[in-house]
Amino acid sequence: MAHINSVDILRKQELALSTKDFRARGHKVTRCERCLIPVDNCICAKRPSIDCNAAFCLLMYKSEYYKPSNTGRVIADVIKDNYAFKWDRVAPDSKLLALLENPTYAPIVVFPHQHAAASRCIDTPQAAIGPNEQKVPLFILLDGTWREAKKMFKSPSLSNIPVLGITPESASSYQLREAAHTHQLCTAEVAIEVLKLAKQDMAASALSQYFNIFRRAYIAGKPHLSFV
Repeated sequence: MAHINSVDILRKQELALSTKDFRARGHKVTRCERCLIPVDNCICAKRPSIDCNAAFCLLMYKSEYYKPSNTGRVIADVIKDNYAFKWDRVAPDSKLLALLENPTYAPIVVFPHQHAAASRCIDTPQAAIGPNEQKVPLFILLDGTWREAKKMFKSPSLSNIPVLGITPESASSYQLREAAHTHQLCTAEVAIEVLKLAKQDMAASALSQYFNIFRRAYIAGKPHLSFV
């Protein structure tokens, strides 16, 4: 099966439906249509090809899929089993609802435990999978600003799904946007941490390396930013 980037597909679908152009910062730059990095720094040829026993579902706030700085696209470039949906609290996508009921997967919302009822909180992905089950963990990442993510977390369609919290060992190295909190990670960094918890170390390493390639290529076109 071909590796499909669901974020790229969602972006193109929304562009086709849109009645006006979305103009992110740097919209005058000529970008690669695939990775959205300036063409001189395109990273498409550096995408890794790996196997991973985990899936990701990116629930994306309106317009997040348009932004070149979005790192959900980076996850979908690396993890073959990926899904992306535009968030709608009132009328969630029927394909999202079907995915959450798919017996192949064990859905897990990744979000800080302090915002969830204690009965929903788990410390490892394995806790969401029965002892005799062979289900694939489906990590649901809420892709948007911190305020948007908190809004998405309250969606009725997610209300009965286990919640996995993570404790990052180091601060974010993202740099492409200002975080609301010093401890806050970007979406790709969250994915790296949950892959480690799921004991998918090769996938975590591949995503980490590709994220750094993405970050450096993006920063290269931003003179006001610097490498760390």
